[in-house]
Amino acid sequence: MAEELGIISERVDDVPLLIAHMVRMGLPEHLEACFLAHGNWQGLSPGWVVTCWLAYILSEGDHRLSHAQAWAGGRLETLGICTGQDVRSLDFSDDRLALLLRMMSDDERWMAFEERLNSHLLRVYTLPSDRVRVGTTTGSGYWRVAEDGLFMFGHSKDHRPDLPQVKVVLSTLDPLGMPMATEVVPGNRADDPLYTSAVERVRRGLNKRGVLYIGDAKMGAKSTRGFIQTGGDYYLCPLSATRLPEEERRGYLEPAWRGEQELVKVYRETADGERKQIAHGCERQ
Repeated sequence: MAEELGIISERVDDVPLLIAHMVRMGLPEHLEACFLAHGNWQGLSPGWVVTCWLAYILSEGDHRLSHAQAWAGGRLETLGICTGQDVRSLDFSDDRLALLLRMMSDDERWMAFEERLNSHLLRVYTLPSDRVRVGTTTGSGYWRVAEDGLFMFGHSKDHRPDLPQVKVVLSTLDPLGMPMATEVVPGNRADDPLYTSAVERVRRGLNKRGVLYIGDAKMGAKSTRGFIQTGGDYYLCPLSATRLPEEERRGYLEPAWRGEQELVKVYRETADGERKQIAHGCERQ
């Protein structure tokens, strides 16, 4: 009697590709090295749950916890083959995902994970790590302000001072744009002190010196520039009138105006490969 075969039909989409990339990044192993599961944890391990959950978010463009379980339930065979693990839809229940979010909200463990992952990526992909851009942004909304919360009233960059906001500091490799360090702080925090901690975290991940840190005028605080220079790195940022008063600035430019210092032409390459002159410049040591 011929054996009866069963056919399982699942929608694969880009899920195997996404999981394969995350496996190459070492995401599951680095997560599990830094975020230890409770002794009563059962089923798919936390590192693999987060990996598959990220595949869901990227594939579906949906970060809602309540939809992940149904999504996984329709792809159990695919997820099992991609991970090499036994996968159940219950592994992606919203309460389990919420527990993982609480685990990853531990700042010390998150920074340790960030450093491990960055070191691995730089080594595996031989990424250029000579330039890092550091910047801050805010996100506002109709949130309730709590004394120890993240959403606070502060200087609004999106012109909504009536809404509480959260502030995010992001450090990325230039020109790739890969995040190296991310920090979320209350929306009433001043920007200037945040650059020092961002540079410090990037240094631990890169484990090198001689890096050029690029930022806006808020990175021009003397304490920040001194911290970067004494650590053996370089900075590039515009100096505001507070950092470089008009009289001092004119003194820097006077030799060039008098013709005692030669001006250098500054070019920028356009998208079609053409070199276009955009400025004249001079350097002062």
